[in-house]
Amino acid sequence: MHTAQDINRHGRHYLYIQHRHIMTTNISPPHPQARPVELTLCPGQVDLAGLRRIHVGGVRLALDPQARAGLDAAQATVQSILDAGEVAYGINTGFGKLAQTIIPPGRLAELQRNLVLSHSVGTGMPLPDGVVRLVLAIKAVSLARGHSGVRPGIVDALLALFNAGLLPRIPAKGSVGASGDLAPLAHLACVLIGEGEASTPEGTVISGTEAMARIGLAPFVLGPKEGLALLNGTQVSTALALAGLFSAEDVFAAGLMASALSLEAIHGSVKPFDTRIHAARGQPGQIAVAGALRELLDGSEIVPSHAHCGRVQDPYSIRCVPQVMGACLDNMAHAARVLAIEANAASDNPLVFSDTGEVISGGNFHAEPVAFAADIIALAVAEVGAISERRLALLLDSGLSGLPPFLVRDGGVNSGFMIAQVTAAALASENKSLAHPASVDSLPTSANQEDHVSMAAFAGRRLAEMVDNTAVVVGIEAMAACQGIALKRCPQAPLHSSAILEAELSAIRRRVDFVEQDRLLAPDVEAMRRWALRTDAQGWPAPVAAILPSRAWAPSIHLDITQGVLP
Repeated sequence: MHTAQDINRHGRHYLYIQHRHIMTTNISPPHPQARPVELTLCPGQVDLAGLRRIHVGGVRLALDPQARAGLDAAQATVQSILDAGEVAYGINTGFGKLAQTIIPPGRLAELQRNLVLSHSVGTGMPLPDGVVRLVLAIKAVSLARGHSGVRPGIVDALLALFNAGLLPRIPAKGSVGASGDLAPLAHLACVLIGEGEASTPEGTVISGTEAMARIGLAPFVLGPKEGLALLNGTQVSTALALAGLFSAEDVFAAGLMASALSLEAIHGSVKPFDTRIHAARGQPGQIAVAGALRELLDGSEIVPSHAHCGRVQDPYSIRCVPQVMGACLDNMAHAARVLAIEANAASDNPLVFSDTGEVISGGNFHAEPVAFAADIIALAVAEVGAISERRLALLLDSGLSGLPPFLVRDGGVNSGFMIAQVTAAALASENKSLAHPASVDSLPTSANQEDHVSMAAFAGRRLAEMVDNTAVVVGIEAMAACQGIALKRCPQAPLHSSAILEAELSAIRRRVDFVEQDRLLAPDVEAMRRWALRTDAQGWPAPVAAILPSRAWAPSIHLDITQGVLP
């Protein structure tokens, strides 16, 4: 049996790059010492499978050479405005409420440097490495759309830091989600100008100057608009929401596996998963979840063994899994679509349109789409945990489950899973508070110039805690379901579940033992939390993995927002 300490964090997906299309297979990524996968970023065409792989790590990034023409043209447009003595916001003016202040040519470099330094006011713990990798990658993609007016060398430096594993230390708190993620992105920009700090692959912290030296560059003296382009944008909020989406997919998959195991444990009915029921309603997520459950249970000896047991209907937490989990899946798929578009977006301000020579101020930095997407993911994560906790309670209730009270043979002396369910209830309740939408909040900033904001950064950041809570709940349910299946099995002639579920039962048993009598369960709870988040090399079975948005995206949808074609 593996203890919680024995289970190490690994990724799950390996990328193959073919003609700009990113495809995934459900196998382990290369060993940390293996050569990283090469991934070319094509601005406007980076899909969810690629973003997931960037989050996991083990890739080297390069920019599509065709993007360089747009970068050059946008920078030339900015220079032509300066040469003509015109006034344009963010190029030769102050910022925010100071937009009416004209900056003389001799102080433009000072303007951009001061912008970065004055905005570096983040607080809190540094963002996780996977989130920072996403920030670097999608900031590079955004700038490379050719609407920001920065030198190609700025994009090259971001990718060089990524490839060297030198990750700017970005405090987690300080963004209101408009005008972009100003404070956290300022901490990223600090490294480019030789300020701030970066972490190394070995886990040490070095100065921004040393980080630049390690990629063979002197700190940048920022040109017109370059500081503003780096600070404006929704990349931190988007990266946080993407990281939340990817881990939400895992707890969703774990919840689906646990529900199938719980059904087997209580000898529940498969009739509610009949194709005709779900076709009659037509909700795509519901249809997909019911289909996955049928595949998970296909070949079970347990299902036909109680065909005439007299049970008419199971409780909703079993019977309505397709309806509840299907709605969660639909919401996650919608959020995935929004975030894939945003990860490819030019979201700074003003934007440069080199074809007409214009620089136009707008509001693409407002992260309202990201805030809504993160809030939708939060609702799905909370519901996955809520229905899982109810199935766990069902398993422990002998009147409903037909199992020994609290899933232990010698009850009274032993409490079994009694208090494990209390922990699950506590976390499910916590998630109800955390699921309150962040997007409905707003506080004006910048002397009321920026009078409505999205709070998207917090909307994305709180997903990590919610997912962790739900992973514990779902992990406890799966452990309890395995206990229930074992308690109902006849030693002389044991009935087996499907091949898929028997493999999952074995995988769980490698992590936690059968509870014969009370023991310290905290290590088992931790091991099952890791099971739910797939922090080892095992992937999800094919019927489940096939319906997850970031797995299914690349083969079925070609994303190209550069031509205005949306999925």
